[in-house]
Amino acid sequence: MRNLFMVVSYDGTRYHGFQTQPGENTIQDYIEASIHALTGETVKIIASGRTDAGVHARAQVFNFETQSSIPIERWCLALNTRLPNDIVIRSAQEVPLSFHSRHSAHWKTYRYTINANAFPDVFNRAYEFHHPTKLDIEEMRTALSHMVGTFDYTSFASRKSTKASHVRTIYKAWMEHDVSSAIPGTRDQGIIHTYVTGNGFLQHMVRIMMGTLVRVGQGKFKSEDIPGIIAAEDRSAAGPTAVAHGLTLWEVGYDLNELSIEK
Repeated sequence: MRNLFMVVSYDGTRYHGFQTQPGENTIQDYIEASIHALTGETVKIIASGRTDAGVHARAQVFNFETQSSIPIERWCLALNTRLPNDIVIRSAQEVPLSFHSRHSAHWKTYRYTINANAFPDVFNRAYEFHHPTKLDIEEMRTALSHMVGTFDYTSFASRKSTKASHVRTIYKAWMEHDVSSAIPGTRDQGIIHTYVTGNGFLQHMVRIMMGTLVRVGQGKFKSEDIPGIIAAEDRSAAGPTAVAHGLTLWEVGYDLNELSIEK
């Protein structure tokens, strides 16, 4: 038996999230079907985490056990020829049987993108939340800094969350502001990328954080309100849930020693 570790990118626009759901169209369904078509095996892949409907991934990680003897260097091409063109396996390697994509993950980074120009970008509109009115970006940066730490993030969790604990650690969070797309002499503010790295995330957590940051940018909240919003441990204290298509699972981090097979 072999345990294979793979990294996949996908455009989540037309899917109902990553994880298999009864009667739904998911990323997991297509990957498992492609593995079956290649090997004849019926497998259940284990992902580093789920992503919601409409959310994208630059580097989602999954693993599965197989009895196939296909050389590791052939897996990516073989699976990609059997997958839709908006799902691409980027890399594959064999890992110890003890490796588990979710349990072995040390951190995850998400990126949320806001287009703060007057008009949407026709080519990137499926990957950006378009916000055409002015935002106070520096106040948003300050607010974001208050979200870093170890807290009970109930205020930033979906009311449907079933997790026993809402305590998580955000290791770092930062904004990158790109004004190259802004038209000079207009009210365009360019593109705002927000990155959040943590040991784990609750359902809708990053999207609620972003909805709250937008409220700060609009002047409806102040940056100094954030500690109180977190302390409230009440979903109604925070801002709305930002749209899904602005969110991308950016990267998942592992201890490289856990990925190595001793020869």
